[in-house]
Amino acid sequence: MSQHQKILSPIVVVQVLVFVVLVPLLPLLISCKWRWWEAWVFAALYILGFAISRILAARRHPELIAERARSLCRQDAEPWDRLLAPLATAGGALTLVIAGLDGRFAWSPAVSLPIRLLSLTVLLAGYALGSYALIENPFFSGVVRIQAERGHRVVSSGPYRWIRHPGYAGGLLTYLATPPFLGTLWAFIPVALLAVVLVIRTALEDRTLRERLEGYREYARQVRYRLVPGVW
Repeated sequence: MSQHQKILSPIVVVQVLVFVVLVPLLPLLISCKWRWWEAWVFAALYILGFAISRILAARRHPELIAERARSLCRQDAEPWDRLLAPLATAGGALTLVIAGLDGRFAWSPAVSLPIRLLSLTVLLAGYALGSYALIENPFFSGVVRIQAERGHRVVSSGPYRWIRHPGYAGGLLTYLATPPFLGTLWAFIPVALLAVVLVIRTALEDRTLRERLEGYREYARQVRYRLVPGVW
């Protein structure tokens, strides 16, 4: 079986269809508001951002796509991340479910166009930062683990020059921008929980890398901030 066939296993295909195609369309499917342009834009950004970032990453680090495709089956993933990674995925889906329900039943007050456009800018910045981190880091797995068999090393180029976990920082931006862009203030409830999970995951991953990845302590002394420059 070729590497390409291994990546495109039936399980991976189903995962992509569900989490990359179906999930971003949840606000539209649940609300049945087919003229909801913000939801269409969100889904398009989500799907295109995923596709473009993976194509660029695969061209630069072909083995990374295989690593991410098998990440949920990794037995050497950190035990705490076997809980946190699925929680983050479920929280993202729940945010969009609530957005769809809010759109259907109009629970939230209207959000002004300037705020929605500002949120769109933040959303784009989050996708760009997360994609930049993915493309730059050949060890950007879907779960936290030390990839000894792949020669795991510290990556300090690209966005890793500014913060130690730019992928999580990009995720945080997209989480926070999604509710106001979709005009659903109730979605801030799962987003707040998502942010807590992300901060915990960042702290635990950073500790793991300090303890187990050679050179990371020196890198952490040079790049001070984990997630938010000037804050933490």
